[in-house]
Amino acid sequence: MELAFKRYGNRGDQPLIILHGLFGLSDNWVTFGKRIADENFDVIIPDQRNHGKSPHSDVFNYLAMTEDLLEMVEKLDLKKPILLGHSMGGKVAMRFAIEYPELVKKLEVVDISLKAYGDRPHHRAIIQAMQSVDLSILKSRKDAEEQLTSKVPQERIRQFLLKNLYWKDKNNLEWRINLAGIAANLNQMFDAIQTAEVFTKPTLFIRGGASDYILPEDYPHIRHNFPRAEIITIEGASHWVHAEAAEQFYQISSGFLMGNPDWNKEL
Repeated sequence: MELAFKRYGNRGDQPLIILHGLFGLSDNWVTFGKRIADENFDVIIPDQRNHGKSPHSDVFNYLAMTEDLLEMVEKLDLKKPILLGHSMGGKVAMRFAIEYPELVKKLEVVDISLKAYGDRPHHRAIIQAMQSVDLSILKSRKDAEEQLTSKVPQERIRQFLLKNLYWKDKNNLEWRINLAGIAANLNQMFDAIQTAEVFTKPTLFIRGGASDYILPEDYPHIRHNFPRAEIITIEGASHWVHAEAAEQFYQISSGFLMGNPDWNKEL
C-alpha cells in the first residue's frame, strides 16, 4: 500500500522514519519532525494504513503495516533509515527491524514492548465514542467536541482524536480514520511479536513512568530480541510521553539519534 507522508529536511541527510500510534496521524509528530530535521535528518512521517490520508483497508495487522513500510523504504530509495515508532508504530518499527535488520541503522521505540497486551476496553470505548458522533449535524469541530465530551472526558485525548476530523467539503466534516476497519481488527493491535530473531544494532526504548505499557519485568524480553537496548524512563509521563514531556523526550531522542547520548541509564 502506498502511504501518504510528510517530509522535512534535506534528501541527502540521514533518513529518519517516524511512525505514529493507533488513532494518530503524521500531524502528531510534525513539531518533533521539523525540529530534528534541522540536525541533518531527512524526516519522513507516514500516515499508516487506515489513518490520516493513507488508503483504507479491511486488512489491518502488523504484517501488513510492516510490508507497507518496506514498500515506502524501497519506493523512496531510503538507505539505512533510522526508525522511531510510538505505541502501534513502535510495534511496526520493532517488527520491521527484526525482519529486515540489514535495512535499518538504529531503532527507537516509544512506550511499547513486544508482549501481548490483551483486549483493552479503553480503545473500544474510544472507537464507539467516535462512531457515535452525528456528523450530519456538525457545523464546527466544537460541535464534535461537545458530542465527545461525555464519553471522552479527558480533554487531551479529545483533542488528539479530533485531529482526525477534516472538512470533506465546505459544509461537511468527516473522519479520516477508518473506524470500521480498525474496530474489526482491533484485537490484532494487541498481538505480541514472537520471534527468536534479534536486532543487534543500537536501540533505545523510552517509557513513561506513569504508563503500564513497559514494566520492569518486560526488560529481559526486550533485551533478548534487542541486546543493545537502552531503556530510559521519563518519570511522571503517561503513554503519550513524547507530548507530555516534549523537551525531555527531544533531548533524550536527539542524543540517541545523533549518536551522542547523555543519560543516566536505567538498568
